[in-house]
This record gives sequence, C-alpha cells and structure tokens, in this order.
Amino acid sequence: MAKVFKKTSGNGGLTLYLGKRDYVDNVNVVDKVDGVVKLDPKDFGDRKVFVQLACAFRYGSDDLDVMGLCFRKDIWLECFQLYPESHKPSMSTMHETLLKKAGDNAYAFTFDIPTNLPCSVSLQPGPDDKGKACGVDFEVKTYLAKEKSDPDEKIEKKDTARLIIRKIQYAPTQVGAGPKAEICKNFMMSDKPVQMEASLEKDLYFHGEAIPIKIKVKNESNKTVKKFKITVDQTTDIVLYCADKYTKTVLNKEFGETVESNGTFESTLSITPMLSDNKEKRGLALDGRLKDEDTNLASTTMLRQGVEREVLGILVSYKIKINLIVAGGGLLGGLTASDVTVELPLMLMHPKPDAE
Repeated sequence: MAKVFKKTSGNGGLTLYLGKRDYVDNVNVVDKVDGVVKLDPKDFGDRKVFVQLACAFRYGSDDLDVMGLCFRKDIWLECFQLYPESHKPSMSTMHETLLKKAGDNAYAFTFDIPTNLPCSVSLQPGPDDKGKACGVDFEVKTYLAKEKSDPDEKIEKKDTARLIIRKIQYAPTQVGAGPKAEICKNFMMSDKPVQMEASLEKDLYFHGEAIPIKIKVKNESNKTVKKFKITVDQTTDIVLYCADKYTKTVLNKEFGETVESNGTFESTLSITPMLSDNKEKRGLALDGRLKDEDTNLASTTMLRQGVEREVLGILVSYKIKINLIVAGGGLLGGLTASDVTVELPLMLMHPKPDAE
C-alpha cells in the first residue's frame, strides 16, 4: 500500500487524506491535488465542511503576530464545499485508494494548481528564530464554517485539519550547452595582459553534483597569479511585496595553483555547493521544507514566458565567480596587486525521479 498522509482536526470530526506531499510543475501543467476528507458529522450542527488550497507568501514569524508584524499574503486560493455535497470531481486512481483507506462517509476533492504560481521556497531561519519559516508555501485545509468566505466568522483551530504540500520543478531532460566567459586585463606597470577563459560543460547541474570548471589562463604580464578563488553566489529576489534583492555566498573555495609571468595554465577545477556547508546562514533560500524532512539549496527558478514576476513570490538564481589573485611585483608591491574575474551563470535543480 502506498504511503498516505493524514491529519485529523482537534474535534475529531474531519480527517484529511492525501496520497503525496510533492506535486510536480511540468511547466505546461502541474500535478492535480487529489484528496479525501472523512467526516463524523455528529457535532457539525448547521455548519458545512469546506476544503481549500492556498498558495501564500509568509514574511515574519508567528511570535510577532501580536505586534502586527507577521506578514502573510495569499497569492492564490481556491475553496470548495464538500458537505453537504456540492463538489464532485471525476474519480482518479488516487481517489479510489484514499477512499478505501478512509472508509465510510468520505468525500473526494481535486484542485488544479495554475501553472503561473511559484514553486515552494523557504528562507533558512537563523539559529534563534522561532515560528514558521518565511517563504512561499502551499496548504490544503479542511474546516467547518457556516459560510464559504465570511470574514467575520471565526473558524476554530479545533475545527480545522491542514497539511502543507510542495510544488516542485525537476530539471528538464534536455540540458543545454554550458556558458563560457573570457577576460583580457591589463595592469599598471605591465605592458602585456593576463587572459582568462572559463567554461562549464552544460548549463544545468543537479544538487550535490560536482561542477567541473574548465579554466585557461595566458599570463603575458610581468606579474604572478598567486592563486585561484572560486565563489558561488545565490541571489534571492523577493518580488511580491517589495523589490528586496539580496545575494549570499554559498561556496567559497581557494585553489593554490600559480601561473608565473609569461606562463600558461589549463586545467579543470571542481566545486560542489551544498546546504550542509551553509547551515548557519539566515535568509538563504531553500527548496520548500516539510516538517522533519531535510532539504537543500533552493532550485533555480525557471521563468515561463509571459508570467508576471510579481505572482512568483521569490525568484532564485546562481552565478559562479572565478577570480585570479595576481601579485604585484617590484617596489610598489601590493599597490599594484589586482584581481582578474569572470562570471558564469549556474542552474541548480533536481533530476526527475525514475519512479515518476
């Protein structure tokens, strides 16, 4: 029997069943959210049963709620009445499995997630942060209420059952050609330049996969390249509520290779950006986190043509910087030292599982 996720309301009257927590965004269509709610209506009175799916952006933590600083904005929300019955989806294999598991007095529902919604992203909390992480999340909720959407009606926590789900994207099966960048830099007190070219084999790498960077250096100057420094930066662009954009370094690695004056260098240096090396960095974007499950650095946001940026909530991108540290020679020494830098875009994603 496949794993079933379930949550029962505090009053025992509602039990929400889902067959999975991860729903794949295939760019042109997103997996349907098929679920079931089992009812025990003896204490419902004149209240009805509703089920809703909400995609929300959360900014701020629950303990700040009293000060009015918690920020939660629904990006998209859909709600159906389940009981008395008014929502009748066409039955899927998943529905049949869940109905068998739930037993009598269970009602099926289906949500279609629009393709223009963001994927689940959470921002890594700092060591002392409490409450729910900031980010974009999806939540399926079933609850008791007299009306579908009466802002004045208070819905008790005990009359609610909820499960967080994730909308995720996998890497496309076809990868593209890798990016390439080059620079030719002249120095003070030197007639000739340092030339560098850096390239990747492909445009997309999987989380945890080693990334080999091919580097060629031609040093025609009278200076020595002391070492190579490679960094990977994650840029998080929060487009929903303000133009808040920030960059955090997720990898910083030095290589002791030197290139003497009039020398050349051609080699491949390998890096692997990992969340395990960045556990303390507050605000780092991670793939949407489910309770008690490990996660990884956020996947690159794949933008569709024609989708408004604002609806995407959080955009994540990466770039690799390759830096040559060049020593200054002669009497001026450090005053003539300089860096030679090129940048390459990087896409990080998960491979599509074989089982899918």
